[in-house]
Amino acid sequence: MTTSVSATTEQQTPTTAGFSRVSSLSSIGKRSSSLPTDDLVEEVEEQFSWTNTVFRRKKIAHHDPDTIATKRSVYDDPDLAPYYWPKKDYENIHRFDPTARWTYREERALVRKLDWKIMVTAAIGFSALNLDRSNISQANSDSFLQDLGLTTDDFNLGNTVFKLAFLCAELPSQLVSKRIGPDRWIPMQICLWNFYTKTELPMRLALFWMSSNLCGIAASFIAYGTLHMDGVAGAAGWRWLFMIEGLLTLLIGFFSFFRMPPSPTQTKTWFRPNGWFTEREEIIMVNRVLRDDPTKGDMHNREGLSIRRLWTAVCDYDLWPIYILGLLFGIPNGPPSTYLTLLLRDIGFNTFDTNLLTIPSQVLGMVTMFLITLVSESVNERSIVAMMEDLWTLPFLIALYAMSSSPNPWVFFVVVTGLLSYPYTHPIQVGWCSRNAGAVASRTVNASLYNMFVQASGIISAQIYVTSDAPRYRRGNRTLIIICCINVCFVYPGTKAYYMWRNRQRAKIWDAMTMQERAHYLSTTKDVGNRRLDFRFAH
Repeated sequence: MTTSVSATTEQQTPTTAGFSRVSSLSSIGKRSSSLPTDDLVEEVEEQFSWTNTVFRRKKIAHHDPDTIATKRSVYDDPDLAPYYWPKKDYENIHRFDPTARWTYREERALVRKLDWKIMVTAAIGFSALNLDRSNISQANSDSFLQDLGLTTDDFNLGNTVFKLAFLCAELPSQLVSKRIGPDRWIPMQICLWNFYTKTELPMRLALFWMSSNLCGIAASFIAYGTLHMDGVAGAAGWRWLFMIEGLLTLLIGFFSFFRMPPSPTQTKTWFRPNGWFTEREEIIMVNRVLRDDPTKGDMHNREGLSIRRLWTAVCDYDLWPIYILGLLFGIPNGPPSTYLTLLLRDIGFNTFDTNLLTIPSQVLGMVTMFLITLVSESVNERSIVAMMEDLWTLPFLIALYAMSSSPNPWVFFVVVTGLLSYPYTHPIQVGWCSRNAGAVASRTVNASLYNMFVQASGIISAQIYVTSDAPRYRRGNRTLIIICCINVCFVYPGTKAYYMWRNRQRAKIWDAMTMQERAHYLSTTKDVGNRRLDFRFAH
């Protein structure tokens, strides 16, 4: 086993990280000659236009699983390390060791363990949440609206109220989560932000939201069975559906309180006396995350946000372009998704066939979501790749708009299934928002603000398909086509152009500074996160 710091460690480039510090890269690059190299590594030079500087990046061709996997970071530079040291009250400080080294074999085994212990639990909890809050779609395939004397406009109003309540609760929920601990308040949060590196996070987010599709598939089968209970004990089938799925959600929610730990080093408890991880695994977890993003040591997991920090995050105009994306990107496919079961019923399919016919789009959606996230990380591109969701949706919306008033049911099914098989880019944009926030304190608020705009998107889309436009919703589809074109032609390209411009602004100032001026800036600046001159925005 190689015991030295292998040159297989890969430098982070300014364009691949939310935490993108030019100073750390340039300094470490100068010191890299002191680190031994590995025979299985080939060196390649990559030119980054915004700095006009050639960085040497280590690219692994055939690495041995027992070579060192530790990434270089600011902690390898004795001059820079003090500026990025974790806070004294950081909950994992006792496992922080800049000299710690680990192998690829150890890291892969640990990440697999994290996936099973953390991601699976969070995904199950998220699935249960979606099972309970989205089963109205299955109820609509039954006599839900008719039994309650409601129209589709009433249905739209109900969706609006739900989204508005969700939106209003989002930020307060995150603030409470930050104060009492997300393991106690929202188990999902701790698994997404403290356990994984930023390069691993987007794929885990994709897997996380893929669990929602799996939930949708399971919900269709559950609905197929429970809706057959129509009339049992004098209750409608949709009432049995709500009751059974509500009980499942309650049980899984109760179970999650015993599964989610507060942090990588706090998995021991009275009902889990030995914890999940060994001391060695805790050291690897803590140091790999901090090496990847030192700002994660800026706050402990029970530290609340001050009003000043909250206001600073809200006023961070550099994240407003991503908020606008959150508001607009999901509108074109929102109404067809919400109305899927109603559309299939209107076209002539019965209650039970309708529930089964929702499954193909769920399965294909999982595949396209996984592939688009993989592409985004592989090519290190977000704005253009994330635009693919609307680009995929556009031709299917045009096909829906062009259909006759009485289309063939199976042709209609194929078109709407193709539309709803779009590559869901929300995981990419959540990870993108996290990277461009920079600081831990900001991420909590910025993630909430982004999600609030996503919920606002749902409020808008709930008003596009209206009763007077039924059953083909031509006016609504025309509106969706226009919004889709705006997203593809202006919003996504404009967001990319903005971040490229901001990076050029920063680089112009930073490159003009001497090494002494940079060191002085790092030692005296009160700028945090993405306000720092050495930060570069991902796009």
